[in-house]
Amino acid sequence: MEIRTASSPRDVKHYTTERLREEFLIQNLFVGGEIKLVYSHIDRIITGAAVPTDKPLVLTAGEELRADYFLQRREMGIINVGGKGTITVDGRAYTLDYKDGMYIGMGQKDISFASEDATNPAKFYLNSAPAHTTYPTVLIKMDGEKEEGVVIIKDENKVELGTLEESNHRVINKYILPGQVESCQLVMGMTALKPGSVWNTMPCHTHDRRMEVYLYFEMPEDAFVMHYMGEPTQTRHIVMRNEEAVISPSWSIHAGSGSRAYTFIWGMVGENQVFTDMDGVDNKDLR
Repeated sequence: MEIRTASSPRDVKHYTTERLREEFLIQNLFVGGEIKLVYSHIDRIITGAAVPTDKPLVLTAGEELRADYFLQRREMGIINVGGKGTITVDGRAYTLDYKDGMYIGMGQKDISFASEDATNPAKFYLNSAPAHTTYPTVLIKMDGEKEEGVVIIKDENKVELGTLEESNHRVINKYILPGQVESCQLVMGMTALKPGSVWNTMPCHTHDRRMEVYLYFEMPEDAFVMHYMGEPTQTRHIVMRNEEAVISPSWSIHAGSGSRAYTFIWGMVGENQVFTDMDGVDNKDLR
């Protein structure tokens, strides 16, 4: 598990391109046959991925957590961005298709990941946050019939925003949030841009009470996203490629403009779970 420390906005405005990428960009997450994890001191979020191939992968705490098992004091959200796979939680198997998600509550001990087809492996992207109580473990699906242990994303949590004229026509799908999938502090979802749109989270905002991590995907090899970060009057950018993630501190904006349409997963942890708790930044005030 890689450890990242927190950074002050007073320091970040002096960072070089190389230093910005070193501190905030997460690359090479999806490695076949491995679980990759990055632990950030910013609200103690863990960002990672499991890509099982010829055999299941078992999630362990490692020395960094000083815990008996990974979710002893944590909760976790997962979205599959690869082939069909299975997550087994304390003996119960959950099958995830492309873009299916899961919430796994604190206290679940034995967690393993497997792919149905090793040549088209599942790519389980995960966010994990400290937790104080246990909430039910559930499978999360875009559509289908609700059943025990399965949550279907509510229509009110599939939000269409923006316009093609403003290059930001997109659909926000909220997976983990109060009223649908309960958690201690983790909020998680996925935003897909419509063809012809390239801007996300614009007009931009900050939220002092929560930090955020973005994973950009569904981009061809030669495509990229210019991810904008920093204080609203001290903006910086990071060039991001397919299946790369970026850590966004609470004081930073987090927006992007791509060379083409793309999809991204967002995960937030911090002081509260109110999706609309944000401080908007007027476009004319950006510097």
